[in-house]
Amino acid sequence: MHTDIDLNREVEAIQIPSGDAIRLPAGTRVIITQSLGGTYTVATDHGLARISAKDADALGIDPEEDKKQETQSSSNIPGDASDLEMQVWQQLRGVYDPEIPVNIVDLGLVYDCAVSNDEEGKTKALVKMTLTAPGCGMGPTIAADAQARIMTIEHMDDAAVELVWDPPWNQSMISEEGKMKLGMI
Repeated sequence: MHTDIDLNREVEAIQIPSGDAIRLPAGTRVIITQSLGGTYTVATDHGLARISAKDADALGIDPEEDKKQETQSSSNIPGDASDLEMQVWQQLRGVYDPEIPVNIVDLGLVYDCAVSNDEEGKTKALVKMTLTAPGCGMGPTIAADAQARIMTIEHMDDAAVELVWDPPWNQSMISEEGKMKLGMI
């Protein structure tokens, strides 16, 4: 990708890897290094930052045209997932670590996904996921992205994404699809 752009307006961004909120002024020269899952990782003179889809216009991008939903399956999705759980898994396949061009499902970061109904009949998704490194400052941002995507599912009333550290993540958890994208096979 690596496209040079001058921001046409000020944007809020998240610094990578710290996860700190920053402002990038209008006119800042950025290089788009990754455009996946509706977010844009950009290189600036001060390091990497992530810009959300709501600010894509500052990059001169129409997020609706740029949207590419991955709908194929993944070897990391359980074969016995219910229809609603499958919808959650598919939404999670649109969430990316801003430094790695593979979604969190194919990276093997999602350990569990369950959908249940409470006594009032409200539908809730509970996802347990981890990160590639425990000290990653982007963890809360990635978890919030996952929760927001789950909440776009029709009839989903609530979603919780819990960061867990057991078992520790390792590269053997990456799906075959993810390994192919990363050139590991």
